[in-house]
Amino acid sequence: MLMKNPRHTPVRSAIGTVVGLALVAGAVGIAAIVGFRLIDSPFTTTEVDHSAPPVLLELRDLASFHAAQGQFEVTVDVEQDVKWVPSFLAGERVQFVSVGTVDATVDFAGLTASSFVVDETGEFVTVTLGAVELADPVIDLEASHVMNRDRGLLDRLGGVFSDSPTSEAELYELATDKIAAAADATELAERAEDNVRVTVTAMLQAVGFDRVVVRFVPAGAGGLPTPTSPSSIGV
Repeated sequence: MLMKNPRHTPVRSAIGTVVGLALVAGAVGIAAIVGFRLIDSPFTTTEVDHSAPPVLLELRDLASFHAAQGQFEVTVDVEQDVKWVPSFLAGERVQFVSVGTVDATVDFAGLTASSFVVDETGEFVTVTLGAVELADPVIDLEASHVMNRDRGLLDRLGGVFSDSPTSEAELYELATDKIAAAADATELAERAEDNVRVTVTAMLQAVGFDRVVVRFVPAGAGGLPTPTSPSSIGV
């Protein structure tokens, strides 16, 4: 009768343990491949939102009619040179592409009964509105970007140690000014006047007026004038 060698028992146990662990690891790996999770990891990350709820600061009544909108693209090309130093050593040149919109609006808040003048027949009305105003440009942050930036060697080395070596606040300000100037040079205000005329005429014809004339106070003329007429209507 053969006797079991006691020295073989720990070895066989160790081999069995290793084989068992290998089988478990293989099963877990297969489960991961096919998309199943056998057990949850104790190190699972969760996200908790501790943000405060939104707070209403103010409610405003708006009486501006947005009659037209222009979309603009401008390239800001700014170069900063250091006197007596070559550009490859110091200085910076940035080419920034900015996209923004400008709204043309007419303020209806100043309308009064005297803004509407009706003739003796009751079929003809003249409406006097304030001048078209161009709102401040709204820059599209997603579409605007730096197209190219060339910096001198010293500026690049200094930028490594600065908090914001590529700050673009000044570029956005320049782009806003250029878009505003471009909007002033277009027919955006005239387009807005045409759209307002169409809208106001349709509204007044719907209440019985056969002929409608819409006038605009010239820009810089102050408030709405009081027309001299035989009659007016309330608004």
